[in-house]
Amino acid sequence: MKEAILCGFAGLVACFAGSAASAQTYGEALTAMPQELEIKYALSAVPPHLRDGATVYVLDLGKGYVVAREGTNGFHCFVARTEYAREHFGDNVFVPVGYDPEGSKTYMPVYFDVARLRIEGKMSPEEVNRLVEKKLKEGSYRSPARPGIAFMIAPVMTGYKGPGSKEVMTMSMPHFMFYAPNMGPADFGAGRPRGPYPYILDQGPLGYMILNVGDTEKANIVKESDGLLKELCSFRTELCIAHTGH
Repeated sequence: MKEAILCGFAGLVACFAGSAASAQTYGEALTAMPQELEIKYALSAVPPHLRDGATVYVLDLGKGYVVAREGTNGFHCFVARTEYAREHFGDNVFVPVGYDPEGSKTYMPVYFDVARLRIEGKMSPEEVNRLVEKKLKEGSYRSPARPGIAFMIAPVMTGYKGPGSKEVMTMSMPHFMFYAPNMGPADFGAGRPRGPYPYILDQGPLGYMILNVGDTEKANIVKESDGLLKELCSFRTELCIAHTGH
């Protein structure tokens, strides 16, 4: 497995202390992405017309997500490395996402808190999941108050194979995520997961309605991302588009 060494943030934030891998207690230690690659990868989640004005975060393995670049258009981009609901702390999850202003106030804080808790190393994956669920019930975390969108149109990502699975696969699946709190498949005639029609993901207070981009647009995204894809593949084999299972 390929690894990258991160030497610093070039004045944006303090250099990571000592190592490019986190010293967490539970699960696998996270490996840092090179900063410039992480920024480009995070921005690939949103359409080109939003990239210049988006705020971008990178993962500081000493404390969690930090701002690498302030934006102006209300969109916030980062690469998610932990899915709390899976109760699994691996080092092979790479999910670029770009939230609109509403999602940045509702969904994004959960990702950031989970990342911080994982790095602190005081809670197991199961404990983190229970804490998030508790905060959702108490209202510390809340559902979006209006319709909105999270973009995930990066050319490649990794994700879990199916409901309840802890096995991670490489995917080329650019898609749009519309906020659908507490909706179920019957509410909008959902299709099968990862199929051509809208489907449900993470059913509950932070649920989404997912719509994949069409084959032609997907091919264009992959073609236009050729340079990024080469960098990602050099960094980690899991991010080589040749390994995609979808």
